[in-house]
Amino acid sequence: MSVGSRLGIVFMRAMAHVPLRVSRGFGMVLGRLLHTVAVPRRYVVDTNLALCFPEKSAAERRRIARETFVFVAQSWLDRSWLWHAPESVVRQRLRVVGAPLEIEEMAHGSAPMILFAPHFYGLDAAATALTMHTARPSTTIYTTQRDPLIDDWIREGRQRFGNVITLNRSEGIKPIVAGLRKGGLLYLLPDMDFGRDQTVFVPFYGIQASTIPSLSRFARLGKAKVVPIVSRLTPTGYDIEVLPAWQDFPSDDVVADTALMNQRLQGYIDAMPSQYYWVHRRFKTRPEGEQPVY
Repeated sequence: MSVGSRLGIVFMRAMAHVPLRVSRGFGMVLGRLLHTVAVPRRYVVDTNLALCFPEKSAAERRRIARETFVFVAQSWLDRSWLWHAPESVVRQRLRVVGAPLEIEEMAHGSAPMILFAPHFYGLDAAATALTMHTARPSTTIYTTQRDPLIDDWIREGRQRFGNVITLNRSEGIKPIVAGLRKGGLLYLLPDMDFGRDQTVFVPFYGIQASTIPSLSRFARLGKAKVVPIVSRLTPTGYDIEVLPAWQDFPSDDVVADTALMNQRLQGYIDAMPSQYYWVHRRFKTRPEGEQPVY
């Protein structure tokens, strides 16, 4: 356990009691600083935006890049109050909106349901809000952090409210499918590049992107409906939008399903491009014979 990690957690616990406008202001300053000094990560963001939005001007892409670093910093600092502030404060700052039938079923239903939660910066806020609104068992998949202290802190934060089960990717699909078949919820974030193993290449903004086909497979194996969740950082906290369940998903073609997932994700991103997780090297794994893009 590093001293830095322990001090970082102490800092986040202290930040939980800072007024939101002050915390967000600090996040804005920090985000602008990161955009200036984090040159390798800024290069990743700039490359992603140039690949995905060639029709936008260079000035527009620079604006999105600057904003996305601010959202990175603000959303990270927001985990302080999400995981440590009194429950009444958390509830006040999280607003669940959208499809009333899906919200009701998520809270009180018993049918298996996959919550497709793309990597917008409010993903942890969305998970917290949704687990606060249901007593149903909810499973989420996570990647273990190198520092055990940080790993425990993140896991405890994500399990703070509701009946949440956190599974490591190495535990396989059996407990995930079993949880769905028992009428549970699965909070799934399959829109990142996890390498070449067990992935398919499908278009994302017209570029072949290595994508895990888990949304289609889990929906089929768990006999679950898919409900998209789009989280938006706002001046007063977060809006978590629950969209109508997909009616044409899954099909018998896992590759077509995964391509459809990316296509629909593009529509969500286009509505607020600055809030998507462009700091990730989404195109790091290339099809055989293609050159690296980063």
